[in-house]
Amino acid sequence: MPKRILAGTVTSDANEQTITVSVERRFTHPLMKKTIRKSKKYRAHDENNTFKVGDSVRIIECAPRSKTKRWEVITAEA
Repeated sequence: MPKRILAGTVTSDANEQTITVSVERRFTHPLMKKTIRKSKKYRAHDENNTFKVGDSVRIIECAPRSKTKRWEVITAEA
């Protein structure tokens, strides 16, 4: 099974080697036919503490690194 890759914005870098990434998805409501924006936060592993709040990043699924971390940062979003 392929690993999922998501793109989002860093919302927190307070913890050591961890960033919080907010990923937004857009979809059309099935009944109202209106475009809806929903966001979800993921905690991702950032080995060298290189990313700061406001950066756009891409994250990929990985084996669990801690109780809440199941993602790691690949690269900065262009």
